[in-house]
Amino acid sequence: MPQRVIFIHQNMPGQFRHLMAYCAESSEFEVVVVGEKQRVLANFPRAMHGVTFHVYDLTDIPREQVPSELWTTTNAMRRGRAVALCLQNIRDTGFRPDVIYGHPGWGDMLHVRDVFPAARIVNYGEFYFNRDGQDLNFDPEFQPQAMDVYRVRTDNMTQLVSLVDSDACISPTQWQRSRYPELLRKHITVIHDGIDVDVVKPDPTVRLTLPQSGLVLDRNVPVITYVSRNLEPYRGFHVFMRALPGILSALPDAQVLIVGGDEVSYSSKLPGSRTYREMMLAELGARLDLSRVHFLGRVPYEQYLRILQVSRVHVYLTYPFVLSWSMLEAMAVGAVVVGSSTPPVQEVIVDGVNGFLVDFFSPQELGEAVCRACRDFDELGSIRQAAMETVTQRFDLRNDCLRRQLALLFPESDANATVRANA
Repeated sequence: MPQRVIFIHQNMPGQFRHLMAYCAESSEFEVVVVGEKQRVLANFPRAMHGVTFHVYDLTDIPREQVPSELWTTTNAMRRGRAVALCLQNIRDTGFRPDVIYGHPGWGDMLHVRDVFPAARIVNYGEFYFNRDGQDLNFDPEFQPQAMDVYRVRTDNMTQLVSLVDSDACISPTQWQRSRYPELLRKHITVIHDGIDVDVVKPDPTVRLTLPQSGLVLDRNVPVITYVSRNLEPYRGFHVFMRALPGILSALPDAQVLIVGGDEVSYSSKLPGSRTYREMMLAELGARLDLSRVHFLGRVPYEQYLRILQVSRVHVYLTYPFVLSWSMLEAMAVGAVVVGSSTPPVQEVIVDGVNGFLVDFFSPQELGEAVCRACRDFDELGSIRQAAMETVTQRFDLRNDCLRRQLALLFPESDANATVRANA
């Protein structure tokens, strides 16, 4: 009999993309997905074979209706209730899951045990908020409001309840696991989501045509890349932009490709409707040669992969926060990664061995490192090879991460050995 599994994520598939796809394609599983309706429709424009979707509508309560330190928690409780109603509908169909795997960060997992008390419940431990040593107060240029330091505690409330009421938890990196209270860490296993190195790999023949200018790029052009879901301080966008005038002056043939939207994922919004891109363009003015800086917005994955494959140097900056797939994927395709000396990056990159590390707050140091890496690209073969080996040895989707995820989710399954062998 197939193993029955429910995946829960407000922005499905989120971090479950690879695992959910594997389970959907395998006869060993029966897959149900619960997610927010608008995001499911956006992320899955067509039905997905092997997956049954259950969705809910949710609009955040206006901020002025609740105290600021309770706004996140209030919406998380509302989301937990909406997910619970979905699960009740699933239960009414006669479906009884063996495993429920979900992200507790937005309240989704709050009432899972209430609806399916017999299921094995596993949470995805992405990030636990703390006042010290993380993102809060990290950047002196963008300081939190006074009440935010209190909100850190309340933002953890629904996640904490979900974690206490679960059977296991997975965190993608050691540093992200270390952010959780010591009491919970013994229940958290570090398993990365996985990088599909069969797909994410170098392509010496890659050619990329930029849609707006028609410019054609290949590996003979010195290309510098920067990728973030949204262009914002949490991912060092302001630091990268301030380094660009010096980089462009020192590398007259270089082209810069910037991928990301103009919203905010983690940082605070600027007053009015102003974006961080607009803020930095206004600050830099004529010092920035926009004929060689290409803002590509958000792009389809296939185009994003070609952007990385054509890149010589990839810049990855981040507050002490969650580690992005993009850094690992840039390493996997053979770009030279210049990253910030912050804990998520330091867990993976050893300076001068498989990449380069710079002070997050120094545009000058960043610019100098990018220029050196771009000029010496052909001589940095050992560093690029070490970066690819790092991803293969520690983050390989099919040969490591999938097997370990499945083993933790289904430890008692009779089919587990077969399933892991086929991963």
